[in-house]
Amino acid sequence: MDHLFTKTGGSTIVFSFDEVTFQLQEHHDFDWLRSLGKVFCVFDQQDSGNICFGMEKNGKKQFVKYAGARPLEFSGNPQDAVSRLTDAIPLYLALNHPHLIQIVDHFRTDSGYAAIFEWFEGECLHSHWSFAEVPKHTHPDSPFYKYKQMPIKKRLKSLDAIFSFHAYVESKGYVAVDFYDGSILYDFSNHVTKICDIDFYRKAPAVNDIGENFWGSNRFKAPEEFELGALIDAKTNVFTMGAIAFGLLGGEMDHAYSKWEARELLYEVALRAVSEERESRFENVKTFKSFWDKVKGF
Repeated sequence: MDHLFTKTGGSTIVFSFDEVTFQLQEHHDFDWLRSLGKVFCVFDQQDSGNICFGMEKNGKKQFVKYAGARPLEFSGNPQDAVSRLTDAIPLYLALNHPHLIQIVDHFRTDSGYAAIFEWFEGECLHSHWSFAEVPKHTHPDSPFYKYKQMPIKKRLKSLDAIFSFHAYVESKGYVAVDFYDGSILYDFSNHVTKICDIDFYRKAPAVNDIGENFWGSNRFKAPEEFELGALIDAKTNVFTMGAIAFGLLGGEMDHAYSKWEARELLYEVALRAVSEERESRFENVKTFKSFWDKVKGF
C-alpha cells in the first residue's frame, strides 16, 4: 500500500489507498489492509454498513468485505453491521457451493470484522453505485442492460445456476433472505453466474421479525415479507425465484405476458411461483425448478 492519507472533506473523511479514493462519515483505522496487498477498487456506497475492497497481492486478487466503519450511505450503528457480518460467516461455510463466492478467511480487527473471498471477475446486475434506475435499464455499459441483451438460452443457463443454488440452500435447511438482483454477479466473458451476498439467509423455518421493512428489495419480496410475524419458508423462496425470473426474462414487477421474453410455458411456471396466495405456489424451490426444467425446451 503505497500511500494512505485522510483529510476532512466537508462533513466527510476522504481516504486514499494506492490509486483508490473513497469517503466515510468519520475516521477509521484501515492499517490492517496493508498485509492484504494493494487496493485496486472499492465499493463504498452500500447502506448495509459494509465497505468492500478489491485487493491484489503477488498477482492474486481477493474481495474483502468489512464492517465497523461508517459509510456515507449507512445510518445505523457500525457494531450492528459487525454483528451481522460475524453472524454471516457460518452461512458461507455451511452453504459452500460452486455457484456461491468462496470465503477463504475471516478475522476481527481492532475496530471491526473482515471477511475475505476469492475474487470473481463478474459484474453486479444491480450496480446502483454506477447506474441509477433509468441508466440501469438503458445504458449500454450497465451490467443489467448487457445481461438483458443476451440470448434467452444464456439467461436460462444463468437462472439455472440461481435456482440450483437455492434448491441446495433449501436442502441444507435454510431460507434465502434479502436475495435480489444485487446478489447476482455475471461474468460476461466466460458466461458464469455467482451469488455474492447471503448475509441474511436464515435457518428454516424463519419468521418475519421486523414487519414491512423486513430485509430485502421490495421488487422481489413475497407478501409475507411485509407482514410482522409471518412465516418465511420454502414457499417464500419460491416467490423470490419467480420474481427473479420476471426480473431477468420479463417486466420485473409487471408480470404481463407481453413483457415476457421466453416460452409461454415458462411464463406460466413463473406466474404460479409469484402467486400472492402461498397455497397457490409450488411447495418448494426443488419442485419449482422441476416444473421449470420440464418446460425449458432444451
